[in-house]
Amino acid sequence: MLATRIKTAVLLFALVALMLFVLPSMSWVLFCCVVAALGFWEWLGLTATPYLTRAPRMLVSAVLGLALAGIMIFAPVFWMAWLTGLSLLIGAAFWLLLVPFWLMRHWRLSQPVLHFITGLVLLVPAWTALVSLKPVPPEPWLLLAVMAVPWIADIGAYFSGRKFGKRKLAPSISPGKTWEGVAGAAVCMLIYALVLNQVGGIFSLLSIPVLLLLLALSITGDLFESLMKRQAGIKDSSNLLPGHGGILDRIDSQLSVLPVALLLIIVATGR
Repeated sequence: MLATRIKTAVLLFALVALMLFVLPSMSWVLFCCVVAALGFWEWLGLTATPYLTRAPRMLVSAVLGLALAGIMIFAPVFWMAWLTGLSLLIGAAFWLLLVPFWLMRHWRLSQPVLHFITGLVLLVPAWTALVSLKPVPPEPWLLLAVMAVPWIADIGAYFSGRKFGKRKLAPSISPGKTWEGVAGAAVCMLIYALVLNQVGGIFSLLSIPVLLLLLALSITGDLFESLMKRQAGIKDSSNLLPGHGGILDRIDSQLSVLPVALLLIIVATGR
C-alpha cells in the first residue's frame, strides 16, 4: 500500500509540475476543469441515499467541467472579474460562517437539491482560485505557496499527533485527529511564515495571522469531508487514485483554503 501511495503521489506531482511549468496556461485551466468535474462526480455519490445513478452522475459532472472551461475561454474579462469575486465571496462565507456550525451540529444533507448546490459551492470557488492564482506574479509560485499550507500542516500534525497525541479534536468525526496534532501544525505554520517573510515580496502577505487562519480552514475542510463520508458510511470518496482514495480525499483541505487565500490576496493587493 505504501509503495502504491508513493507511486501515485509522484505521478500526481509530476503531472501538476508539467501543467504549471511546461505546458501552456490553458492546459492548467483544462486540468483544473477535469479535477473539478471528477470531484463533483464523487460528491454526487457521497450521500447515504444516492439520487443519481452512475451514468447521470458522469453526465452532470462532465457538463460542469465543460461549463467551467467555456467560461474561461469565452466569457469577457469583466464578466470573469465579477464571477470570480462572487464565487470567492460565496466560498469564503460558506467556510468561515456556515461550516463551523455544520460540524458542531452534524447536519445531514438529505435534500438532493441542497446536496447538488453544496457541491457547487465546494468546488467552483476552489476552481476559481486555482485558475486565478496561477497568473499572479511570481507565477506559479504564489499558487504553490498557498497550496503548500495544507501539505505542511498535514506533515506537522501527523508527526506531532503520532508522538504526543492524546486529546481528540473531533472524535465523532475523525477519531485520529488530536489537539496535539493541531499544535504541531501550528508550529509548522509559524516556521513557514518566517520563511516566506524572508523571501519577501507578495509572499509576505502569507503572514503568521493569515497562515494560522488558513490552517484552521485546512482542518475545517478535512473535517467536513470526513463528516460527509462518515454519514454516507464510506471510507474514501472513490478509488480513482490508487493508495489515496478519491479526488476529494486529496483536495478536501484545498477546497477551504484556496478561495479564502485568494480573497485575502485580492483585498490586500487591490488586484
